[in-house]
Amino acid sequence: MKKVGRPRIELDREQIFQLARLHCTIKEIADFFKVDRDTIADNYSAEIKKGRADGRIRLRKKQFDLAMQGNVTMCIWLGKQILEQNENNLDEDNLPQPLIIQEDDNKTFIV
Repeated sequence: MKKVGRPRIELDREQIFQLARLHCTIKEIADFFKVDRDTIADNYSAEIKKGRADGRIRLRKKQFDLAMQGNVTMCIWLGKQILEQNENNLDEDNLPQPLIIQEDDNKTFIV
């Protein structure tokens, strides 16, 4: 029986991991290997996921190291871009609520 379709392309999984680690898009990785983006998305999703997770971990470590050295500008920018950090982490539903204390003589205190 004759096989139908193109021959299977086997790409370097370590290279895909390294590119994903740099947060390259699937299109950029596909362009690098000169293959269709679906080839990367369909066959190498584990390498992409692992590479991006590793990249986020490395970025977080670098942010911490740079912050300890006093360079916070790049840390803030990269944190917003890659780690989805922002200045508005508190929303109204999670704000601390006042503590109401009612004493026996019907005095009410708000703390």
